[in-house]
Amino acid sequence: MTLDMPFINIPPALIMVVGALALPILKGRLRSAWMTVLPLLALVTLLSVPNGTHWTVPFLDYQLVFGRVDALSRIFGTIFCIAAFAGSVYAMHEDDALAHTSAMIYAGSAVGVTFAGDFFSLYVFWEFMAVASTFLILARRTEQSQKAAFRYIMIHILGGLSLMAGIVLQIQETGTIAFSAIELASPASWFIFVGVAVNAAVYPMHAWLKDAYPEATVTGAVFLSSFTTKSAVYTMARIFAGTDILIPLGLAMALIPLCYAVIENDIRRVLAYSLINQVGFMIVGIGIGTNLAINGVAAHAVCHILYKSLLFMGAGAVIQQTGKQGLSDLGGLFRSMPWTATFCIVGGLSMSTPFFCAFVSKSMIISAAAHEHLTLAWFILQFTAVGVFAYVGIRVPFLTFFHRDSGLKPAEAPWNMRIAMGFTALGCVYVGTHHEVLYNMLPFAADYEPYTAAHVINQLQLQFFGTLAFFLLLAKGLLPRLSKATFLDTDWFYAGAGRVLYVIADKVLNSVNTACDALFVKGFTGRINGFAQKAPESIAVALMSPFTHLFGKGNPGQEDLSERVRLAFRTGTVPSGIGAFVAVLFIFLLYAVRG
Repeated sequence: MTLDMPFINIPPALIMVVGALALPILKGRLRSAWMTVLPLLALVTLLSVPNGTHWTVPFLDYQLVFGRVDALSRIFGTIFCIAAFAGSVYAMHEDDALAHTSAMIYAGSAVGVTFAGDFFSLYVFWEFMAVASTFLILARRTEQSQKAAFRYIMIHILGGLSLMAGIVLQIQETGTIAFSAIELASPASWFIFVGVAVNAAVYPMHAWLKDAYPEATVTGAVFLSSFTTKSAVYTMARIFAGTDILIPLGLAMALIPLCYAVIENDIRRVLAYSLINQVGFMIVGIGIGTNLAINGVAAHAVCHILYKSLLFMGAGAVIQQTGKQGLSDLGGLFRSMPWTATFCIVGGLSMSTPFFCAFVSKSMIISAAAHEHLTLAWFILQFTAVGVFAYVGIRVPFLTFFHRDSGLKPAEAPWNMRIAMGFTALGCVYVGTHHEVLYNMLPFAADYEPYTAAHVINQLQLQFFGTLAFFLLLAKGLLPRLSKATFLDTDWFYAGAGRVLYVIADKVLNSVNTACDALFVKGFTGRINGFAQKAPESIAVALMSPFTHLFGKGNPGQEDLSERVRLAFRTGTVPSGIGAFVAVLFIFLLYAVRG
């Protein structure tokens, strides 16, 4: 979809990233206004760009491509700009230059990843995303957020290193930097795969997400829910569509995090686990790789950004107004926060219910599994779709706003938060009732019809019995008891691995370093001192004199180098700097003689 207007020849990512640099300078309402204008400008620019290759820059012997525009990149870029706009409106009440600047650079970098046509550009925007998103966690300025941010950036550094190693090997093997489909067969492809899988939170490399997102700022978590995993989904679809290993990995993502979401107490941690669950659907679709499956991936990415950001907005509003983050501390907030409650209900219903957005997208992936006769995959996807609806889409709004009276009487969320939630909720309903608009933007021609009588009745039955099971278990007291305990996931692995690496670095590598220092540095310096005591002072001074003006009186406060040499002979020691200079000179002479 393009606008009938002249082509605006500016990369959308550049508008957002460079425009973000003005945010620390601006103040108050002007800063908020500028933050909301940037994604709108980027969106208008994007919609004016025709399909094709744009914004190429020569680099060494290659061409950097900042504008590979086709149906797949366009639909992801469009929803990224919309999500950035909604997040900016949601954050207008805050006066935090660090958070606002980081959020806009982060969103702009995600758009940059989407339109990158070469691996160099992809990697640069990929790393910008990692750094900028880290500051959204640090911006909360608590001890827990600092720890979470450290873990987050360390994991993403490792993922980025894997991606970079794969890119270097890929260029060496193929001689091209084109960002295109690769068969998962060579070491280069595996390094790239792992690097992308880290950002997609592919199981078991997913624990960073549930650790970091709940510790971000109220507004930062909304941005985080939209960009990192979905830009990785786009990248995975671009490179590894039809790769079989993605099907079991995606099924593990859909199933295992759902088990944790049932027992978690932290409202944003529950949403983080359900986010991984839904990305698992997309990963399965990429693994299937058919036209219907890829259409389902793109459509579900759009819908997931809408309803998941809406749920994070609602959770953030509750946290800001009550200061509580645990579901066990909440309840009965409907009377004091009716608008927030209504929007959260819309977000929950949007996960699967007819006439809401995910109903028209998630079913495409499930149908693609059925068409390829992947019976087990079809069953797991159906089961987890019902489970996440009942235990996240129903459970979170119910426990937060209706279950019991917690005694909390907070004020309603600020006006800008309500506008952002209303805008996103409207998007959830509009896409669910006008699915042809979404389908017209998909990468392949879409002849799928979600609103058949059989499909609607089947999904309503599944949701009814899933919801009934939830309330029956709740009434009988059979649901897991909510507690403030921290549940270990696969983070036990990198926590243990971190301790092992620390021991190796402290006990082994430092011991080797100390031994080398004693053997080479001190021993070599000692030999130089001995030589200095025996060598004629006049020869040493003569040798050093050409360098006097380079290292000596040319700088105020420095003694003449020849005086330092004489001091060395009189005391029998080598002053700081001369030993290193002589060592370097000695090595240089050795290479000169060998050459």
